[in-house]
Amino acid sequence: MTTVRWDGLIWDVDGTIALTEREGHLPACNAAFAAMDLPIRWAWEEFQNLLGIPGNELRMKRALEALARPPDNLEEVAGQLARLKKKLYLERFLPGTSLRPGIRDLIREARERRMRQAIVSTSDEEQIHALLSLHLPEEKGWFSPVLGKRAGRKTAPDSPLYRRCLAEWRCAGDRALAIEDSEVGLRAACEAGIPCVVAYNDYTAGHDFRGATWITSSLAGVSLDRLAQEMSEA
Repeated sequence: MTTVRWDGLIWDVDGTIALTEREGHLPACNAAFAAMDLPIRWAWEEFQNLLGIPGNELRMKRALEALARPPDNLEEVAGQLARLKKKLYLERFLPGTSLRPGIRDLIREARERRMRQAIVSTSDEEQIHALLSLHLPEEKGWFSPVLGKRAGRKTAPDSPLYRRCLAEWRCAGDRALAIEDSEVGLRAACEAGIPCVVAYNDYTAGHDFRGATWITSSLAGVSLDRLAQEMSEA
């Protein structure tokens, strides 16, 4: 059997740890649009096409710019929308999201093996911590660092958040393993020299995952030993 050779796992959140896009972020965005009397409502198919844009605040700003009569104070309105959307997400919609199968088991196995674990995400840190408290209350303290929107832009060309995580760990890229669900997340990990497993979902299926060390639709029943074996055979 192939030996697990990583010192730590670096997790994405939205779509990887939990299915939050369709169940949480989309309805929260639409509720914010409605609360501010804006003539915007995204269908799921439209929202899927926006997922390549990093972060809902930027997606919402683009939607405002596309209006027949964009607001004069566009930056201010976009900021108000983002703050309201975040509030609605945390209070109304996050409880309706679900943890992906196999995630808790893999996190616990990594803990048992004394591997470090971190989070690198485009989401706001408050949203990340709220999700962990809801879905992984026993495990939430196992992640360090937790790097989200306040720490910088995950998908910037030089992959600053992944590189910062490695620096804090004092770890070479090839000694960590990233777990992502999307093409943009995969590219960010690869840019930092980190091997990446892609666990795609129904809204990232069909993305270009060239460069991934292993691709799967589910991590249910997948152990670290199996990950190592699949990656060695890929």
